Amino acid sequence: MKKTYDYLIVGAGLYGAVFARELTKAGKTCLVIDKRDHIAGNIYTHEIEGIQVHQYGAHIFHTNNKEVWDYLSQFTTFNRYTNSPIANYKGEIYNMPFNMNTFNKMWGVITPAEAAAKIEEQRKASYTENPKNLEEQAINLVGVDIYEKLIKGYTEKQWGRPCTELPAFIIKRLPVRLTYDNNYFNALYQGIPVGGYTAMVAKMLEDVEVRLGQDYLADKAGWDALAEKVVYTGPVDAYFAYKLGVLEYRSVRFETEVLDEANYQGNAVVNYTDAETPYTRVIEHKHFEFGTQEKTVISREYSAEWKLGDEPYYPVNDEKNGALYAKYKELAEGEKNVIFGGRLGEYQYYDMDKVVEVALNKVRADLV
Repeated sequence: MKKTYDYLIVGAGLYGAVFARELTKAGKTCLVIDKRDHIAGNIYTHEIEGIQVHQYGAHIFHTNNKEVWDYLSQFTTFNRYTNSPIANYKGEIYNMPFNMNTFNKMWGVITPAEAAAKIEEQRKASYTENPKNLEEQAINLVGVDIYEKLIKGYTEKQWGRPCTELPAFIIKRLPVRLTYDNNYFNALYQGIPVGGYTAMVAKMLEDVEVRLGQDYLADKAGWDALAEKVVYTGPVDAYFAYKLGVLEYRSVRFETEVLDEANYQGNAVVNYTDAETPYTRVIEHKHFEFGTQEKTVISREYSAEWKLGDEPYYPVNDEKNGALYAKYKELAEGEKNVIFGGRLGEYQYYDMDKVVEVALNKVRADLV
């Protein structure tokens, strides 16, 4: 019997939306399903007090890939937002990434030569041959002062364990800029969709059938019977019922509140780098779109241990999980009518531009 659809796309996030758009344009019939009650996956935004709130954390689009930028610009207009987060260490404010403003505040240095000399002095004073953990590696790169104030507390909150217990390879390098430039991303194109990401994804899916609140894995055989091919963007280990073991993630939880004031912190993102503050950062959503509303919405972000059943956010790309994923990838390659993609399907931490690039390449290859 002929199937109802050419493609079933599991997941209405950015990867699934690119696939659905390109397949539909090519004349293929698609059904998109998602177990959540909304489209756009983790880039979902919704309006509170006239402010577009990033429900699953700050998402700033940035890329050097003009094709990707032009592709998404078909569905939205990007504003001129430039990501310039700041770090709050016990009330001391520092610019991120580490740049001349950071070094001036930290040590009083003014010229790049002075800053470079100070960093080298700090590195040499505590250098460890063959660093065995993240702490030793970070100090080797930038010295004790920056490590203690801007790396240690934040990293330990993020990973839920001491830096001395984290592997050195997590921090292979740290961005150090000897310029007075607070632009976090070294990307040619940068911004946030005017009106939010959800509106952008809705535009991508406007000619596609979408069903929300549908759990693919709860009736896999039934859904598979509807389509010739499946594009699966859920957790790869869940697809195979965890038969080789469970891949690990870090999770995040948010406390969001509306404040009866126009401006809470003066910046979209403030990282709290001391160990005593329980959250890692505070997001003030209105600043992503230069809002002038009378009220403001903030989200405190807490890094959390992940357990099966929680929302997976960041793949733990260490050696143990990498080896386990390699085994699942081998199984996935044996599923001839299934395309595994996206952050969960490929167990990769992808920036948004990379999600679009990979999806475009994959869908074009499949249409050949």
